[in-house]
Amino acid sequence: MKQSSMKQGNVKQDATKERWLSPYLRPFVGSFLLIIGLGVSTLAASAALTFTSGYLISKAALRPENILMVYVPIVAVRTFGISKAVLHYVERLAGHHAVLRILSLMRVRLYRMIEPHALNFFAKFRTGDLLGLLADDIEQLQHLYLRTLFPSAAALILYGVIIALLGTMDMSFAFLIMIYLGSLLFAMPLISLLLTNKRQKQLQHRHGQLYQKLTDAIVGMADWNGSGRQSDFIESYEVNERFAADADQAIRRWERWRTFIGQCIAGIALLSVVIWANNQVSGHHIPVTWLAALVLVVYPVLDIFLSVMSLADKLPQYKNSLVRLQTIDESMPPSSADKNETVQSVNGQPASLDTIHIQLNNISFRYDQADAWIVKDLSLDIPQGKKIAIIGRSGAGKSTLLKLLLGAISPNSGIVTVNGLEIDSFDQPLQRYIAVLNQNPYLFDTTVANNIRLSNKTANNQQLQQAMEQAKLTSLIQELPLGERTMMHEAGKRFSGGERQRVALARILLQPCPVVLLDEPTLGLDPRTEKDLLSTVFHALEGKSIVWVTHHLVGIERMDEIICMEDGEITMRGTHHQLLESSPRYRKLYALDKPSLYA
Repeated sequence: MKQSSMKQGNVKQDATKERWLSPYLRPFVGSFLLIIGLGVSTLAASAALTFTSGYLISKAALRPENILMVYVPIVAVRTFGISKAVLHYVERLAGHHAVLRILSLMRVRLYRMIEPHALNFFAKFRTGDLLGLLADDIEQLQHLYLRTLFPSAAALILYGVIIALLGTMDMSFAFLIMIYLGSLLFAMPLISLLLTNKRQKQLQHRHGQLYQKLTDAIVGMADWNGSGRQSDFIESYEVNERFAADADQAIRRWERWRTFIGQCIAGIALLSVVIWANNQVSGHHIPVTWLAALVLVVYPVLDIFLSVMSLADKLPQYKNSLVRLQTIDESMPPSSADKNETVQSVNGQPASLDTIHIQLNNISFRYDQADAWIVKDLSLDIPQGKKIAIIGRSGAGKSTLLKLLLGAISPNSGIVTVNGLEIDSFDQPLQRYIAVLNQNPYLFDTTVANNIRLSNKTANNQQLQQAMEQAKLTSLIQELPLGERTMMHEAGKRFSGGERQRVALARILLQPCPVVLLDEPTLGLDPRTEKDLLSTVFHALEGKSIVWVTHHLVGIERMDEIICMEDGEITMRGTHHQLLESSPRYRKLYALDKPSLYA
């Protein structure tokens, strides 16, 4: 069922089910420790640089009696300055290397999870949801590592080191600094998280709405332009954009206040260090050359904690992204990649990929309880090799019936079985056994061969040539200068409608599927092209089960059974000759198509 937005509240986030972060922690734990170590080293080098710089300035101002007294600090300043830049570069390199590898694994996993169940996915979610997953949610998990986990871990380690070092000098002052830095590292992020959590969710929701609206606009661009209502769409989009901007602006206002409060805490901490260092110098506990060094070292240290202070704000976004990914994960049936590749057995006998028996037993379906039945109490028996035509006007339930056959949607009542097993218990995605040739198959901006091989990337050249020959493409390909290496251009626009359908047919023939669904593949073609294409299709698909949804009755006499649907119910069924004899309505429909095509 279509959902305007994915329901997130019902997703359980316990550790045993979380599969988008924890699986990648153990294999990359060594890399993570290295990155955090490099981060701590970079921060230490930055602090050491300012400390030695302050010491050098103070020592030089006292006119040292020996040049070596300032030469060593000069070398130290140069060393820490260079090491800071080098360590920071290596840290970023190692961090991006590890995280981008993780992201590539996540994207591959997302693709492998959705691709076998593409029809099932789009029956439950919108295209904008998938766009949000790819463009936003996976990217958020990258920021979780690079901008939150690694800097926070490094700052936490540095926090402990600073308190320990100050504790060896003055316990009371170490406790005071612990409070200052702790407020920046713990208290302020927690307060900020509590204040921005709701606003972050609102912003994420608004962005999701914008993705969906943009997707609908792109897909329906021709309709918007054709109706002359471009300004209506722009106005509607700008309203949604303003809502998103308002939510973002509210977050930005708090960020400015948080920065101001953080700067005040940092100023108080700096003043405390100045007073304490001056007292230490006056009491002869530390040399006077340390005064400027201790004051200057405060700046890089406070910069570190001020930058970490804002990291908690992103936690709601990371959580929402994980919830959305987990929702998709749990909605998809188990992938065949995670299972044994053996085919489900029936009564102890393995079911062959070449033999599929589909049965629909008294199935009914509607999208909502308040809606009328789209399919009502329908039964259908499709043994291997049977050819069935489904006719009826638009809205009769034909396309919904195809979705039920594919397992893209589940019936509200009744049972769909494959080889005697219910679809829900079948251990392989039905797309392994059922191919679809629809009215507008998508052809990619690549070669003819690549477009055909999309259904079977392991097919050799002989299998490719055989599929093209069966689809009556051979003569066309031979006329092209580059043959099957000819580029098809975007959406296959280089070729005519009939030629594009033949390429799509060759793609199906390369896929070892025993069942083929034809969803009005000749829609929009001229009568002669339609007749030629249907003749090719039925000849090439000989021996396969065919379920053909059509408005035209051209070639209908080739079918073993013809079913007429109206308001979700079967009103006529039988062979072509039976219906010609018994149904005046069918004879009238058949006569409308026959004269012009069989003259």
